Amino acid sequence: MASGLFLSAMMLLSIAPISVSAAEAFAARTWTDSHATWYGGKDGAGTMGGACGYGNMNARGYGMKTAALSTKLFNDGFTCGACFEIRCKSSQSKYCYSSTASVIVTATNYCPANPNRPTDGWCNGDRTHFDLTYQMFTTLAIYEAGIIPVQYRRVPCAKKGGIRFTINGNPNFNLILLSNVGGSGNVVSVQMKGENSYSGWVPMKQNWGQMWECGTKVTGQSISFKVTVGYGQTFTFWTVAPKTWQFGQTYEASSNVNDSWDNNDDGSNSKFNGNNGYNGGNQWWRGWRN
Repeated sequence: MASGLFLSAMMLLSIAPISVSAAEAFAARTWTDSHATWYGGKDGAGTMGGACGYGNMNARGYGMKTAALSTKLFNDGFTCGACFEIRCKSSQSKYCYSSTASVIVTATNYCPANPNRPTDGWCNGDRTHFDLTYQMFTTLAIYEAGIIPVQYRRVPCAKKGGIRFTINGNPNFNLILLSNVGGSGNVVSVQMKGENSYSGWVPMKQNWGQMWECGTKVTGQSISFKVTVGYGQTFTFWTVAPKTWQFGQTYEASSNVNDSWDNNDDGSNSKFNGNNGYNGGNQWWRGWRN
C-alpha cells in the first residue's frame, strides 16, 4: 500500500481537499481538480508491489510512471491499469514547474484512507488523490512541496506489445494477473477457456487488484481469454498460453486492446458492474467505443 503522506504536514492543513461524485471520478475526460503527493522513496523501491498485484513495476513495463489512487478512484481495484494525465496547477502553487505540461501515469496501487484523520485525510471518502512516484512528482514540482494542487483526466493507455497473462495457482485453482493492457487499461471482467472445454467460456472472479481466479482445470490445454475493459467492449485473445504452459510464467497475446476515442461521450452516464455486467451495480466508465 502507498505511504508517504506525512510529507509537509503543515501544507496538508492549508489546502482544502477536493471531492467529486463517483461518475466524475471514474469518467473524467475533462480536466478535474485534485491533489498529489509522492511516496516510495527517491529510488522508487517503495512503489514496487502494491494493491493491483503487478509486483515489480520495472519487470511489468510500468517503471516509475505510476500512481497510487485514493479510495474513490481505486474502486476496489477495478481502476488498476487505467491511465491518467496529470498537470500541476501553477496558478495555485509556486512549487509547480511551469515548463512541464503534464505527466501520464498508470494506476498500480492504492492510497489507503487514514482513520486518524476522518475529516481531512487526503485519500479518504469521496476525495480524489494521486500518490505519485518521486520521479513523476518531481517532474511536475519540486519535491519539498510535499503536496501540490493538480488537475487530472483519463486518457487511453499506450502500451508496447500485447496484453500479458501471468498464470499462478495450482491444477485446481487458477490465479491470473492481467498486465500491459492498452486503451482503456482497466479490466473489469475476464473469462477463460481451455481448448478441451465442453462447458465453453468460464467466468473468472476478481481475487484482488488485477488478479482473477477460477477453479477450472486446464492443465495440458492451450488457454484462451475473453477480456472486458472499462468502457464495456470485450476482446478475445485466442490460444494465449500453449499446451505446455507452466504456473509462474507470463504469456503475451499477439495483440492488445485497440479502442478508439469518442470525444462526444464523456462517460458520465455509463454504469458497469465488474462481476455481473450491465446491471447498474457499480458506477463505471465505458468511455471509448469502436
